[in-house]
Amino acid sequence: MIVFVDFEASSLGKRGFPVEVGWAAEDGTEEGYLIRPAPDWEEWSPEAERVHGLSLNCLRREGTAHDVVARRMVEALSGHDLYASAPSWDGQWLSRLLRAAGLPRHALRLRDTEEAHRQAVLAALGSAGNEQMEEVIDAARRAVEAGGAPTHRALDDARRELRLWREVVRHAGGGPEAPS
Repeated sequence: MIVFVDFEASSLGKRGFPVEVGWAAEDGTEEGYLIRPAPDWEEWSPEAERVHGLSLNCLRREGTAHDVVARRMVEALSGHDLYASAPSWDGQWLSRLLRAAGLPRHALRLRDTEEAHRQAVLAALGSAGNEQMEEVIDAARRAVEAGGAPTHRALDDARRELRLWREVVRHAGGGPEAPS
């Protein structure tokens, strides 16, 4: 099953850490968690806080313990095709979360959302999809962007990635428009 994953982070620095994770799956299941920081996670960027709107105090009060979130992700997402729109960044946050929980950093692997889009177009159009790839994906992207900008909240952004993938499938003729 295809699942779209998104993280929000404390900063884009080398010691930044995940503050929120959300995922949305093609079967309609979804989950999202604020992440209570691990004891040695300290790097905080006021700029990042302005983007996602989550304060460190909020995470400490309302967040789920980092190790609980990591174990839940492995339990729920193992064996599925996981995609992220920024797999290098999201992969960094995922790896940091898994390692802090004492889990193997590659217990889950993220691939680029663009790969899911290309696969959807080729599945619907076969070899002709290569010629129409950009047109189909651009049309789908415009349809989703008409609904507004990303919110920079993990679950909302994962849902947006799922909507985009469904639009790619629809524009490629691979199926009816899926519910949002």
